[in-house]
Order: sequence, then structure tokens, then C-alpha cells
Amino acid sequence: MGTTLSVRSCIAGGGPAGMMLGLLLARAGVSVVVLEKHKDFLRDFRGDTLHPSTLEIMHESGMLERFLTLHHQEVSRINAQFGELALTVADFSSLPTRCRFIAFMPQWDFLNFLMEEGRRYPTFQVRMNTEATDLIEVGGRVVGLHAQTTDGPLEVRADVVVGADGRHSVVRARAGLSVEEFGAPMDVLWFRLSRRPSDPADPMGRFDVGRIFIMLNRGDYWQCGFVIAKGTRPQLEAKGLEAFRESIARLAPFAADRVEELSDWEPIKLLTVQVDRLRRWFRDGLLCIGDAAHAMSPVGGVGINLAIQDAVAAANQLAVPLRERRMTTEDLWKVQRRREWPTKLTQWVQLAVQNRVIKQVLRDTEPLSPPLAIKVLARFPLLRRIPARMIGLGFRPEHVQSPAMSA
Repeated sequence: MGTTLSVRSCIAGGGPAGMMLGLLLARAGVSVVVLEKHKDFLRDFRGDTLHPSTLEIMHESGMLERFLTLHHQEVSRINAQFGELALTVADFSSLPTRCRFIAFMPQWDFLNFLMEEGRRYPTFQVRMNTEATDLIEVGGRVVGLHAQTTDGPLEVRADVVVGADGRHSVVRARAGLSVEEFGAPMDVLWFRLSRRPSDPADPMGRFDVGRIFIMLNRGDYWQCGFVIAKGTRPQLEAKGLEAFRESIARLAPFAADRVEELSDWEPIKLLTVQVDRLRRWFRDGLLCIGDAAHAMSPVGGVGINLAIQDAVAAANQLAVPLRERRMTTEDLWKVQRRREWPTKLTQWVQLAVQNRVIKQVLRDTEPLSPPLAIKVLARFPLLRRIPARMIGLGFRPEHVQSPAMSA
């Protein structure tokens, strides 16, 4: 017959949005269960760039000092090279935040941290190996969901179900919410190369004829992203692994003696890029946030931080009504109204970069000429504050306003 559980809030998906929302609701005295379909958080394709906006949220919720004791790298600048022009694209040192840097941390460490923080509160539960499979509806209202666990079926009854289960969300599919697709001209090959103390410390982006290469400092190794035109991996593999290694060596000469670490194609994973957005993020008794509401481009690395902003906005709006059992559909609409504008604006910028810069670079066969905006940034360093603010804070940074109960 399975197990039945009753809570105020059931969150499908234990990613950044789901874990942060679960923690903030529990902190406000709301009973919450987070369902995560995997047995752990150890997946290599999750964003690990925690921007100043997210670190400010950690500070406001009293977790920053504990968080910063975890192993991480702090980066105050983002560098890039367009053809022969090298420059700093964003400098976070002037942001009006407590932390004026990006923290690079494997996402599994971040999620484990949030889970342990949540367990300080008696109303917080996380169930691993538990996958949401369908919604429970009564009279058109969502009142819970069905899930499958290693021990059998689970039925969760809740005042609100939150879909935070990513871009392939079961919750939004079962809810029948309409998705608007925007497309993307590229995919990303994701792999590692070892890092040495003499290597540069800042993250780098190299734009060259027909190629874009990103390197993120993870301490003892580089997390590398090789951007390709969408759907062209088979052609790349047909040219052979040696040709691929030679391309990397040209784009990152200091790492040329390490490309042999890529001994076959197996560790080179394909990340399929997509950009979409729900027209409506909610139904009666249900709300979608994070990638379930809006899949973001990797441009700017803002996806995880935008998802966390959603979670904070949802907790600010829903915590007290949930605790007092007076939440209405209007409360869910207010969450979308709060977060839809910054989401649309962020995606507009990302799509502009994709279509006007990335697509053109990937098509080029002639020597690369930097875009006008890059030339202006290179000439007037003070302007680096603009992309720093857009990347580091976003268009509407949220602040923790939900109440805090004793742990």
C-alpha cells in the first residue's frame, strides 16, 4: 500500500532552488519535505559558481561564516580573450555586498551544506532516492504528489507542491504547464584537466576562430567547457581525439602538456544547452521555480543563482501563509510576478550574447574581430562594473525576509 506523509510543503527536487527553499521554510517553522530522486548529490554537470548575490543570502540567513569554512576558490575577476585582445570582462571588487567575489565550490558540497543546515530544524526532511512520479489533485487543485522510493510508493499530501526538479521537470509536465522555447546555437563539452600552482587563478574564456573555450579553477583541476555548434559533436569526434586535443592546446597553451590526460571520449561529456520559460509558473496548490520554471543558458553562469533568488522570493511570500494555513493561489502568483521580470531580462541578455556573439564566433573562418562592446570594455576599465553587477547581483537581487525560528 505504500507510505503516506502529510506536510505543509512538498518540494520535488533537491537542487539549489529546492534545498534553499526547504531550508528557509523550515527555518520559518513550516513543515517541509524535499524529495531528491538520486541517492546523493554527486553529479558533475551542476553549476558551481556562487555569485555575490547568493553569498549575500548566505550572510542574511546566518550561514556565511560556516559556509566559507568549506573548501572553495574565491575569484574577484572574470577574464577573457577575443582573438589577440585580452581583458577583464567583470570586476566584482566594487559591488555593494559583503563578499565581492564568486565562490567556486562543487555543487554537491553546497547542497550537502544546505541539507545539514536544514536538519538543525525539526520541521525539515530530505528523502533521497525518492522520485516524484505524478500529482494528486482534488477538484482541480493540487494537494500532493506520488513518489517512488527504494522501499516502495510514497504519497505526500501538502498545502503546496513545489516543482524544483530541473529543466526536465516531472512536476511541470504532469501539471500541464505551457513552456515557451527559445533555442540555443551551441552545446558544451565538459571535462577536466589537472591544474598546477603556476597556472592562472582567475576563470578564463577564450574566443578564437570557430572556437570558444572556458576554464574554471577548481583548485587542483580545471573544469573545462569547450563550446561547439549545436548538434556537431559527431563531426568533432569524426576528426579524431588528437585534433580535439590540439585545439585545446592552441586555446590554452599553458595546459598543452596536459591534454594527453584526455585519453578517450568517455570523460568528455555533452551538455545540451536549452533556454525556455513557463508562461505560467503555478496552478492552484502548485508552484515551479528554478530550472523547472525557466531553463537558463550557461552565459554568465547565473542559472544556479537565479534559482536561489526564486527560492528566497518564494520563502518570503509563502512562509507565513503556509505556517498559518492561509496560503492562496494569489500568493503563488505573487512569486511569479516578483521573479518573472528579472528572469525575462536575464534571458534576453543571454539570448543576445548567444545569437550575436557566440553563434558568429562558432561560424567564423576568418581572424576574429572583438565585438564593439568588448573593445569599449577594454578601453574603459571602469565599465567592467556593469557586467560585474549584472553577473554578480542580477537584475533584482532578493533578500531574506522570511522569519527565523530557533534551530
